[in-house]
Amino acid sequence: MQLEFFQLTNVGDREANQDAMAHIVENDFALFVVADGLGGHQAGEKASQFFCQGMLSCAKTYSKKIAENPVDVFSAWIKDAINEMKVLFADDHIADQAHTTCAILYLDDQRTMVAHCGDSRVYRLNPNEILWRTRDHSVPEDLLNVGLITEEELAHHPEQNHLTRSINVNKAHPIDIKLFPAIEEDETFVLCSDGFWGHVKQDELLQLAAFESNIDRLSRLAMLSVYRANGNSDNVTVMSIRCRNGS
Repeated sequence: MQLEFFQLTNVGDREANQDAMAHIVENDFALFVVADGLGGHQAGEKASQFFCQGMLSCAKTYSKKIAENPVDVFSAWIKDAINEMKVLFADDHIADQAHTTCAILYLDDQRTMVAHCGDSRVYRLNPNEILWRTRDHSVPEDLLNVGLITEEELAHHPEQNHLTRSINVNKAHPIDIKLFPAIEEDETFVLCSDGFWGHVKQDELLQLAAFESNIDRLSRLAMLSVYRANGNSDNVTVMSIRCRNGS
């Protein structure tokens, strides 16, 4: 498994960047995380950053146990990361209002695991199509699921920011975890906050799965997203991870 990845974050038109991202790439596994903080400037920033720190700090312990029972171990890993968030918040009163979304990708030679909560997304692509994406925990996604709005209308729905799930240290929040076969050659995963996917079209997203895709292409799409928000861009964070031919 030979991985190539690109990442960036942009404050957009906000005063502060409440998005966070993290990754760890070892010989036997790789982990990628995007988190989008909620609950006001400092609260959101800390929630997303602390969650990412928690996922990384637990990596050494849980990566060694994944083969035993992948989904259960990954769930325990995430719960431990949230516990680490609580430690990092200490007695800070803003912890009650500090929430974050998450999009998480774990890869090794045997499996792919994806976890998410809120409206940060994971996409799986090949050069020809978007194979799937995670389903948002939001009011508009619920409306999409029952056919009341279209995929194109989802990002611009007036209740787009109304989430039905998020991560907070003082509340239990179900996090969706899915187990898949290992990443295949020329497949690409994209992790992103809603500030990115909300203004990028499906065919444009496929550019990230092209063989010649690079950080410049990722940057152009991110800036296009900011431009299309017309002065009201959210923070924009995106990671692109591709499996290259090892030869």
